[in-house]
Amino acid sequence: MGLDLVEVSPNSNPPVCRILDYGKYKYELAKKDKLSKKKQHTMQMKEMRYRPKIDEHDFQFKTKHVREFISEGSKVKAFVMFRGREMAHTEYGRKVLERLAEELKDIANIDSYPKQEGRKMIMILSPNAEIMKIRKQQKEAQLKPDKKHKKEVEKADEVVEETVTEKVTDNVVKEDSN
Repeated sequence: MGLDLVEVSPNSNPPVCRILDYGKYKYELAKKDKLSKKKQHTMQMKEMRYRPKIDEHDFQFKTKHVREFISEGSKVKAFVMFRGREMAHTEYGRKVLERLAEELKDIANIDSYPKQEGRKMIMILSPNAEIMKIRKQQKEAQLKPDKKHKKEVEKADEVVEETVTEKVTDNVVKEDSN
């Protein structure tokens, strides 16, 4: 039969043992671990670099990308790089970061306010609760397709199979006629 005596919970008092198939038991444990990792949310940190003398179009372009990152559920580390004499006027970099925070206040929270670290001024933004809630709902919808969607996918698969078989048979007929 292939059954083994397996110690399921060695730390409990008294230890718990079961008679079961050890290979199947290990497989189920691995499957549970994989499923729990799949449900776990890991947040990515994206970076966007600004300059203290940034042009309007460049600022809007970079801010659009930051908005996309945040709407995807990632944290964003926005920083202003200073070179040479720009270090004497760090207030321009602070204004750039404050303007960024103002433009993104509808979808982002400020985790750390602008602070100077060497030649960089750094600010960290994270998605607010509403964005995270929407992302969670989208993810659940992807993992659990409804019955209607499942039927549509099955129909599409059937259509694809039919067209592939028709093309194959057409090719076979053409080869036979040659």
